[in-house]
Amino acid sequence: MRKYIEIAKDALERILSGKFVEGSLHLDKATGKIVFNMYNRLPRQRLKDKLIRFLEHGWVRESLTRYKVYESVPKNIGTANAVDVLERDVKVAIGALIDNEIINRV
Repeated sequence: MRKYIEIAKDALERILSGKFVEGSLHLDKATGKIVFNMYNRLPRQRLKDKLIRFLEHGWVRESLTRYKVYESVPKNIGTANAVDVLERDVKVAIGALIDNEIINRV
């Protein structure tokens, strides 16, 4: 059995250019033909995080909804020294957030 599928012109152009097209096939009740509807997939538009400050072993960044702190301390310095580094970097990160708030208010 041979069936014909109706495909929109823009979907056919994408297929002929070698791109993948996602969509759905269904039977049109009025015409009795199989119809392909292409999904309109748009890439997500996401703003990049604003860097507030580099830390000794990481960074502090600001997104639209969050403050992000990344910290990566090497294990070979020992646990006691790692705790000291973490405490020091957290204090620096807090100071950077306060400075950023003061600068943005003015």
